[in-house]
Amino acid sequence: MTSIRVLLVEDHNVVRDGLRLLLNAQSDMEVIAEAITGREAVAFARNDYPDIVVLDISMPDLDGIQATGLIRVECPRTQILILTMHESDAYFFRALEAGAAGYILKKAASEELINAVRAVAKGEAFFYPSLARKLLDNYLEHSGSATSVGPPGYEELSDREREIMFLIVRGLSNQEVAEKLVISPSTVQTHRTHILQKLGLETTIDLVRYAIRYGLIEA
Repeated sequence: MTSIRVLLVEDHNVVRDGLRLLLNAQSDMEVIAEAITGREAVAFARNDYPDIVVLDISMPDLDGIQATGLIRVECPRTQILILTMHESDAYFFRALEAGAAGYILKKAASEELINAVRAVAKGEAFFYPSLARKLLDNYLEHSGSATSVGPPGYEELSDREREIMFLIVRGLSNQEVAEKLVISPSTVQTHRTHILQKLGLETTIDLVRYAIRYGLIEA
């Protein structure tokens, strides 16, 4: 089994040590490098090209959101998972706009962090539940004006595809979407594929960024 190669970025030694032990204890994960500043994170990402960067926001030298933007430019295949204490709309949407694929709070359970790393490594989005709800609420608030703008490809989506699109954007897995809509996971995957094709996108993370870029949700 190929391990998920993780760059761990955290300036508090005790927290970083605990995260390293947790991630390395998983059979499918390996912490390949550690950084304590934003600039170190960018340098390590550039040199080691990890699959995932687990990154705090409050960092010396260069904050996590600035580092996210730089890493996404220099290492586009590397995904960013924000791990922070900040349960804030402003930080959340700034992180998504910068290119983060996931956002999870430090108060989350260890199992939730592990699930987040695995999801992001597969090209899926993963958001802490209360923040995922903000994405949906934000969409519902702005959907009327957004659809009138006519973002590219959006008008080609069926009502069902739009419904599934925003469940996916919230970070729900195929199984969770299937249970919510009472359809099969394979049907959800078929819809997901068609949505991405119609919008000219490749991954779920691209879908989240599309939604922000074209005002379907407001950053």
